[in-house]
Amino acid sequence: MKIQYFEIVTKDVGAVCAAYAAAHKVQFGEPVAGLGNARTAALAGGGFVGVRAPLRATEEPVVRPYWLVDDIAAAVAAVVQAGGELAVPPMEIPGHGTFAIYLQGGNDHGLWQL
Repeated sequence: MKIQYFEIVTKDVGAVCAAYAAAHKVQFGEPVAGLGNARTAALAGGGFVGVRAPLRATEEPVVRPYWLVDDIAAAVAAVVQAGGELAVPPMEIPGHGTFAIYLQGGNDHGLWQL
C-alpha cells in the first residue's frame, strides 16, 4: 500500500504548514486550485501532502489518506462491497489523476489512481 495524497483540512492552513515545514524540513508551495487551494509538499518516496481550508461551512477538519490503486472502479466496488459508503464517486483532477472518497468505521478514506 502506498499513500499518493495525504490531505489535511484545517481552519489554520498557515500554522499547520509552518509546523510541518519546521518539523520535517519541507517547503509547501502556493495554493493549487485543482486541489481545493491546498498548499502541497512532496512525500518521501513519491506522492504529496496537501493542507487546505474547508471548502464549505459544513466541512469539518479531517485528515484523509488517499491510497494509490491501479483500478479505481474496482477498488471502489470492493470497498462498497466491504461496507464502505461512497461519499465522492471517482472524479478526475486534470493533471493529478482520479480520486474517490468513502466513509467507513467513522473515518474518511480516499483512493487515488494516476
